Amino acid sequence: MQILKTTQELIDYRKNLNGDIGFVPTMGALHQGHASLISKSVSENKNTIVSVFLNPAQFLAGEDLDKYPKNEAGDIQICKYCGASAVFMPSVDEIYGKNEASIQAPKELASILEGVTRPGHFDGVCTVLNKFFNLIAPNRAYFGKKDAQQLAIVKKMVESFYMNIEIVPCDIIRAKDGLALSSRNSYLSEEELCDALKISKSLIKASNLIKSGELNSGIIQKAMRESLEPLKVDYTAIVNYNFENLDKIEVGNSIILVAAYVGKTRLIDNIWL
Repeated sequence: MQILKTTQELIDYRKNLNGDIGFVPTMGALHQGHASLISKSVSENKNTIVSVFLNPAQFLAGEDLDKYPKNEAGDIQICKYCGASAVFMPSVDEIYGKNEASIQAPKELASILEGVTRPGHFDGVCTVLNKFFNLIAPNRAYFGKKDAQQLAIVKKMVESFYMNIEIVPCDIIRAKDGLALSSRNSYLSEEELCDALKISKSLIKASNLIKSGELNSGIIQKAMRESLEPLKVDYTAIVNYNFENLDKIEVGNSIILVAAYVGKTRLIDNIWL
């Protein structure tokens, strides 16, 4: 497995590749959720490149950029264990210069839900992915469904700029207790880890209501918020795959989303129906 630190090293490496290329973008602090993306790419492509880059452009002032968990040696080991061909681990100065051009995320998709709490976040995501997509020119790029809104925005960007890249959605990986895996889970105390389970339990509650025949979005969200108490809830939402609000569940075209604070840590989760 190659470890690439500069864009020139990546360009030179890319020139010598034959066969399909899978790309897994990450911000590091890799866990089993990331490993599942890497393993899927390895199974579907001759070559898999993983980026490990803590992208400052997608963090707002006051967010956790400075304390975001880092484990470079562990990240390399996970990539190697999963069979990645190369890891791209650039510095910020390697990716961003002065007087940069940037990409603006699609307004309708980027101004709701996550975009309300984190305005400009998706612009930073699109900007760095545009750079990586141009450098790597992958056949396929792999994204977790936990970041459902990001997934929709990346698909729209690829479509808008006629990029010949297949965006591959990958299932959420959960701990045995149901908590969706996240690098930010490392911030949580033992007590907070128990409180965080209210998030996945609220989605289980929604799922059970739907299985019993309840399709009204308002009733489902009310039950979810009751399950989430006393957590500070940022939002619950029920949307279709285009992120349009739904008054009633459409099986095969619905996502139920939640964002809530556990202590000072903001976590997101969802289920796809």
